[in-house]
Amino acid sequence: MKMKNNQNDINEDEEESSIHYNTQQSDINEDHKIELYHKRDRTPTRQEKRNRLKQSEDQIEEQNDESQNEGDKTPPRSEKRGRKRKLDALSSDNNDNDDDDNNKSIESIPNVPIIAGIPLISENLDKLLPTGFNIIPVPSTYKPLNNLPPDFTKFDSFINNENSLLIPEQTISQRENLNRQLIYDIPDLKDLQFFSESDFKIFHKLIEFKDKKISSLSTKDQLELKCMKLILKIKNCSTSSRKLAMRNLTDNAKNFGPEIIFSIILPLLSDPSLDEQGRHLLIKIVGRIVFRLDDSLKPFTEKILIVIMPLLVDDNKIARLEGRDVITKLSKAVGLFTMINVLRPDLNNNDEYSRALVSRTFAVVANSLGINSIIPFLKAICKSKKEWLIRHTGVKIIQQIAILSGSGILPYLNQLVNCIYKNLNDPILNVRTITASTISSLAEASSPYGFETFELVIEPLWKGLKLHRGKGLAQFIRALGNLIPLMNIENSNFYSFELLKVIRKELTTTDDDMKRAILIIIEKICSLETIEKSLILKSNISDSFFKNFWSRRVALDKKIVNLCINACYSLSLKIGTSEVILAILPSLKDESEPYRRMGLETCDKVLTSLGCFDLDDKTIHRLLDGLLYCFQNQQLENKYANAIVLNSFGNIVNNLGIRVKPHIISIISAILYRLKNKDAEIREQAADLVSKIVDVLNVCNEEDLLVRLCTILYESLGEVYPNVLGSILCALRSVILSIKSVDLLNPSISQILSTLTPILRNRHEKVQEMIIPLIGDIADRAKEYINHREWMRISFELLEMLKAYKKSIRKSANKTFGLIAKAIGPADVLVTLLNNLRVQERQLRVSTAVAIGIVADVCLPFSVLPALMNEYRYPDKNVQNGVLKAIGFMFEYVGELGSDYIYATTPLLLDALTDRDLVHRQIASNVIKHMALGSYCHGYEDAFINFLDLIWPNIFETSPHVIAQVFDSIESLNLVLGSGILLDYVWAGLFHPARKVRESYWKIYNNIYTSNVHAMIPYYPRLEYVGEEPGDEIKEEKDKMIGDIGVEELDFWI
Repeated sequence: MKMKNNQNDINEDEEESSIHYNTQQSDINEDHKIELYHKRDRTPTRQEKRNRLKQSEDQIEEQNDESQNEGDKTPPRSEKRGRKRKLDALSSDNNDNDDDDNNKSIESIPNVPIIAGIPLISENLDKLLPTGFNIIPVPSTYKPLNNLPPDFTKFDSFINNENSLLIPEQTISQRENLNRQLIYDIPDLKDLQFFSESDFKIFHKLIEFKDKKISSLSTKDQLELKCMKLILKIKNCSTSSRKLAMRNLTDNAKNFGPEIIFSIILPLLSDPSLDEQGRHLLIKIVGRIVFRLDDSLKPFTEKILIVIMPLLVDDNKIARLEGRDVITKLSKAVGLFTMINVLRPDLNNNDEYSRALVSRTFAVVANSLGINSIIPFLKAICKSKKEWLIRHTGVKIIQQIAILSGSGILPYLNQLVNCIYKNLNDPILNVRTITASTISSLAEASSPYGFETFELVIEPLWKGLKLHRGKGLAQFIRALGNLIPLMNIENSNFYSFELLKVIRKELTTTDDDMKRAILIIIEKICSLETIEKSLILKSNISDSFFKNFWSRRVALDKKIVNLCINACYSLSLKIGTSEVILAILPSLKDESEPYRRMGLETCDKVLTSLGCFDLDDKTIHRLLDGLLYCFQNQQLENKYANAIVLNSFGNIVNNLGIRVKPHIISIISAILYRLKNKDAEIREQAADLVSKIVDVLNVCNEEDLLVRLCTILYESLGEVYPNVLGSILCALRSVILSIKSVDLLNPSISQILSTLTPILRNRHEKVQEMIIPLIGDIADRAKEYINHREWMRISFELLEMLKAYKKSIRKSANKTFGLIAKAIGPADVLVTLLNNLRVQERQLRVSTAVAIGIVADVCLPFSVLPALMNEYRYPDKNVQNGVLKAIGFMFEYVGELGSDYIYATTPLLLDALTDRDLVHRQIASNVIKHMALGSYCHGYEDAFINFLDLIWPNIFETSPHVIAQVFDSIESLNLVLGSGILLDYVWAGLFHPARKVRESYWKIYNNIYTSNVHAMIPYYPRLEYVGEEPGDEIKEEKDKMIGDIGVEELDFWI
């Protein structure tokens, strides 16, 4: 008998074991070769089977030869056996000698148990079992029954049912013979969008049973086929079919059972070729059915977790959230005990990846079921003496809980720290390191509270700083550094100074973990207001920091660059701007572009936050010289890097302000030189820089330079590349806005506008985004310089912009229409816009209605409303809808001014509310909503009650768009009229016999309740007299008790 010492070490990651055994049955005279494949991870291919068969036969021959040489009586094999696919008998002529030899060998076998025809002797067990098993001595009380014959029943079943071993191959061959395209012929799957090879492996039964009657199949097969159809619809069908299938599967989850559902879903989720959308849909199914199945999921918890746990470390944030959500629901469904039992065997797994998944999973379980419920288990595994891997995993679970729960760990902080603090003195370095890292995470999560809890770990951490090196020391530095913000002023200053001494010694390190720890702690210490500036200066850490961390190698490491920039900024808070800038300046003229860019970002961050008051003129001269060098010597391959240089240059120059004046000429010269460059990207960046530094030119009173820039930019409007042209237009707009008087422009503003008008036909998005606001600014500032005909021409060009795909372009065009209407009057512009309401394209009509609303806002409603009401008479639904939308936008934009036009628009709205067209009533309800919101406390209740009478019958509409607008308008009328009047309409339907009527009324009642519950109280009915008519005595007593309060509303009666 052989048993394994530790059964927890048995897992499913073992390699496939192949057993080849040759035996004989007494009733059968022929040999049979049996191949037993134990499936662990996957089915072996045919080539692998051939290779393993050949290898095993060679090994058996070698063993026979060796045993023969050693005196073994087992005869050698007479000839090499060929490979067979079936249990086929060999010819009797070639096997007479083998029969005799086999009979002898069987007689020589001792009386031992026989399983599946295999005697469990030591030699066979050595071949069957993997390494790592030991022989346990037979108990003294064991008395074997020697009279029991060998058990050949299992072997008989293998012999009699020859095809049982070949089912997988037959299934594969049947599946290969099926046509994958037949899936589209199934009636329920007509709208199937695609059907991949991986889907075919799972859903091939749908094709096999396509022509069979469902009633002829067993109940299990019927449920399986139905479940397959629903899951395939959810995965591969259209959105409408997917929703119906999802609802059907969720409702019938208990009927299908977890075995059928997960036998389909889990192989699909395990498929490496599964795309992100398919994975999202399948995980959505799992999340929906978990609560439906409840306790029946317990046997499948392990299989579900094997598939879902890897999502917790996925690169995609959405996938991580989905995995977390499924595990949360699963843990609530099966309970903490089941989750611990499933995850416990992997606590001491040798694979670090598996332990990381287990720790993250336990953190999600603790977050969902409560940290308090899992603390006893954590205390047990963190103090386990069995194996250090268990302690390591337990501490890591606490770390993940701190990361996931954040400040939610505060109520349990004392217990969590007590679980792990002794592990700081653990004999295993990995355990000490992860414990220090966990204390760091706990301190970050609980900041700025909980220092009293961490007092017992300060001494072990302080000792650890002296005993550790490398990565271990890095974690101890981070742990103690994250505790400093929790301390009081005295302790924080003391430990900060001592910790900076340790950090200064480690600044020369090449270890990336140590570098990150140093940068994080320097940033954290220097950012604290409680830390004295003299302490940082006394530690003399700045010189060593810039010497070791301000280098090209650091600039090339993307993970460390941002930490280094933040640490420099924090240092500048304590040691001053001047020292940091002087240390960074040499990097601005370095040959390495990433190094220059890191210095530029740091200068930008420091000067933007702290200003340039500490810098002398010489430093500013060197700074601007370095900025120009960075700007002129950059390689325009990376757009992100170019944006950093551009933004940093603009921010620094704007921050310096008037102190840039002596250097303006050199900066403008460099920009103008690059504006004439052959490279389009260089011209684009130069134009973008002009728009960023125009404000500085205005501050420096460089009016002549602005006019000159305007002339140069005007001459560049013939640019061919649209991206460059868009940047030039943006720069031109900035220059025109900065010049105090448009009379100074050369060329004149009218000439500039006439040049811009043809550019409106350019369909590039960047050009349209820049030119439309520029024309709007000209219309606002220089309307008297442009003749009427030019504005009309521009208006017609702007109509095309209302068709733009990008919303920002349409908004700019609408705003510009209002500015043009303000410049030349609304009449002509309005004619153009009203004609545009007759087009067929809906988006164009909506944008036109918005433009009319803006014109009404700019030129006041009385100039637009008569034309709109006249246009409503045109017998076209699209035109009438457009007019109603324009009136709605008008009331939305003008606000309180709209109350003067309520009576004027009432007949038009009454007609719209009684129209048979649903859209008419929907848009009219929207108009009334904006009208009511703008007329709050202005009176006009008679008009709004009239509107309410016509809106109320629409509460039974089924169209979601209509009903949403109707309910919004009723809610707005509730604000204007008050809850009392509206409740008069509501009481009648709250207890109506028809359910649909009650639903609509209760929705309105709930909306009133949530918005104005305090105003409803006086209008509730008095129900003391409802029911049987009380006698005269009872009535008199109640009258005495209640009395007349003198409030009319309280006398309301149903």
